[in-house]
Amino acid sequence: MTEPSPVRQLRLVVTADDYDQALRFYRDVLGLPERAAFSSPDGRVAILEAGRATLEITDPGHAEYIDEVEVGRRVAGHIRVALEVDDAPAVTATLARSGATVIAEPTRTPWNSLNSRLAAPGHLQLTLFTELDEQHPDQEGG
Repeated sequence: MTEPSPVRQLRLVVTADDYDQALRFYRDVLGLPERAAFSSPDGRVAILEAGRATLEITDPGHAEYIDEVEVGRRVAGHIRVALEVDDAPAVTATLARSGATVIAEPTRTPWNSLNSRLAAPGHLQLTLFTELDEQHPDQEGG
């Protein structure tokens, strides 16, 4: 039996210069449900539900390999957000129409997923991936 993790939630905190644009993009276009919102005299924050969270740790060589497979060259910084979606091509097109820049169209990867790469609001680089082989759903590999 596996011991329970002491971590109950992974929360990625993004500081966006254009808060309204980022909130609209991630909540309204991508469809992440808003779970809470707070304000202070100096600003606002919204907490959006993004499904199950994992933390993928890679070394520079494998990060370069992932970029080569998905984009054809090294483009990501030290943080990239990968989101599993049901239809990577459709979601890529929707996000592109709503302000994201497509870095690479969906491509089949050696780890048998369909991955695209986008530059999105909040200075985030996104990988959208659809698993093509349900035998290994936890192995995004990128």
